[in-house]
Parts: sequence; structure tokens; C-alpha cells
Amino acid sequence: MIEYFVHIDPGDSPRDLVMVSADIPDSVSRKKVSLSRIHSDWRSSPAPPQLAAVGDSFVTDRKAAILIVPSALAPSESNWLINPRHPEFHRIRVHPAEAFHYDVRFFA
Repeated sequence: MIEYFVHIDPGDSPRDLVMVSADIPDSVSRKKVSLSRIHSDWRSSPAPPQLAAVGDSFVTDRKAAILIVPSALAPSESNWLINPRHPEFHRIRVHPAEAFHYDVRFFA
């Protein structure tokens, strides 16, 4: 969520944003990207194009259903990317979307 908010203009925040959660069984394949494998300026803004290439390969190669990447804003945290093209995608239980309501403290 924090990754999303750094890209929002407080005066023009989308009104149709939703939150979606999912249950991912431990047996679903995943690949973790280590800091040593990504470009040294991976936390730069805008992000270096090499990072997009990592995500593109993840989708096209279909070697894992989940890609775990370090957060550029909180490197000790991770973002999980789900590949809907992977054969194991059907094993991930995606819950119904819920409307997301902004709290004024997000922009304070």
C-alpha cells in the first residue's frame, strides 16, 4: 500500500480504488528476488528500466506463481507479485474486492 501512495496526487486521488486480499497456499511456487540480483539504483525514482524487465520476465517465463521483491520504500519489507498466467494461479483464492476509503491522515 505504501508503494501506491507515493504516486498519488493528494488533490486528485482516485475515488474508485479497491482493496483485494488473497490466500496463497504455502505449496504455490514463488521466487524471491535478492538485492544482490537487482541494479544498484533500484530505489531511485523513477525506477530504472531494469526493474520492469525483471517483472516482464517473471510473467513471460511462468517459472513461479509469486515473485517476492523488496520494497523500494521499506527494504526490509516485501511486495508479492502474482502471475495470473501461471498454471498455479487457480490455487490462489482471491477474495472479493472491497471499496477503499482514503483517510485524511494519508495526506497530512
